[in-house]
Amino acid sequence: MNPHQNTLAVTDDTQNALLRAKNITRLYSSGKGCREINFDLCPGEVLGIVGESGSGKTTLLNVLSGQHKPDSGQVLYTNKKGDAMDLYGLSESRRRHLLRTEWGMVHQHARDGLRMNVSAGANIGERLMAVGQRHYGDLRQTGQQWLTDVDMEPGLIDSAPSTFSGGMQQRLQIARNLVTGPRLVFMDEPTGGLDVSVQARLLDLLRSLVVELGLSAIIVTHDLAVARLLAHQLVVMKDGLIIEQGLTDQVLDDPQHPYTQLLVSSVLTP
Repeated sequence: MNPHQNTLAVTDDTQNALLRAKNITRLYSSGKGCREINFDLCPGEVLGIVGESGSGKTTLLNVLSGQHKPDSGQVLYTNKKGDAMDLYGLSESRRRHLLRTEWGMVHQHARDGLRMNVSAGANIGERLMAVGQRHYGDLRQTGQQWLTDVDMEPGLIDSAPSTFSGGMQQRLQIARNLVTGPRLVFMDEPTGGLDVSVQARLLDLLRSLVVELGLSAIIVTHDLAVARLLAHQLVVMKDGLIIEQGLTDQVLDDPQHPYTQLLVSSVLTP
């Protein structure tokens, strides 16, 4: 199945955007960060953000996901009722509530997204309880089903993630974040730091989930292969600015900016 089959075009219509970045700037004292960022993310669309270390992509992800307030600009999120909300016009507790109930966050290091010394079932169950599910039997059954869905043995439901391999921990973190059916998922280098064979299996899993669940997601990665497999549209960043953006295949197959051309050629060069 082609992961790009549900590609949606970039839109300037706020009513059609699930998330809109509007003139976002966030700079540090060093001058690093991101500047004048604009794009729309539509429902069912996956946006990849690529660039070298220090390009501003992680800063941008932190702003978009409600972690760091921008110096200027807005992050507009369209809630379930269809109302566009200014993310940083909300209280901190309301932003955290969104992250627990309507959003998911998959970290590069699973330990940042899991409670390592409680069971896999407790990790998944906590997310379900945040959206109102309380019955123990239902929590356990759902947890076991999601372990199966991410290619883990359901019998691991009572095991702590501290006993798992890195790849298994990342699969559990994905299950924890998708179990509530989030409207938007943020992923920060989701295959980073894993062995090549483990990365390949995890990519296959993510690609299947993106297609089957119709995920809306924003993925930060330095790996163009990850972006091509998972993202419908692509943003290329350098020195805090977006220097190229468009449909992923178009950007990677026919890059217009010299920096994007360099990125692509460095992957193709043996």
